[in-house]
Amino acid sequence: MADLISWIATVATITAAFMTAANLGARITGFGFAVFLVGSLSWLATGLLTGQPALTWTNAVLTALNIFGVWRWLGRQASVEEGGRAAAEASAETPGEALFPVSQLGRAEVVGAEGSLGRCIDALAGCRSGRIAYVVVSEGGVAGVGETLRRLPWSQAHVEGDELVAELGRDGFVNLQELQRDQWPAR
Repeated sequence: MADLISWIATVATITAAFMTAANLGARITGFGFAVFLVGSLSWLATGLLTGQPALTWTNAVLTALNIFGVWRWLGRQASVEEGGRAAAEASAETPGEALFPVSQLGRAEVVGAEGSLGRCIDALAGCRSGRIAYVVVSEGGVAGVGETLRRLPWSQAHVEGDELVAELGRDGFVNLQELQRDQWPAR
């Protein structure tokens, strides 16, 4: 029985590590902690069944941390994101400019006339004005390896729903300034 439980723990822990490391948003991270919880409970059971106090105590603590992670990412963070989404939707129905949650600029898909161009990973804004100067778009690669970073001026983009729309085609996008991972323009 302990062998079966330890295999469940192994699969759950590896799956949860992938889910949280992928940084695909609050819900996926929260579900990653829920899967981590299954893993830590399974390791806890394995430790109890096989008489391994270090494994038992380590996973008792990890179980508490995973419960906190579930609350943090599926409870608190998801409700914060939902609040931003609700305000954005409500602002579309009011006079004046519609709003969007700025946190969206750390994960929004960037689309152009021909479809997807990449994913927004960050944005730089003025300290006093709050105006966005440019966004950093990642294209290609897998999990950040082999990706190309490009500087998309805010004047050539706008938000529509959950997407950042680049007001240029694929050719214009590939001609944007390419950024080094640790050297982004100050202006």
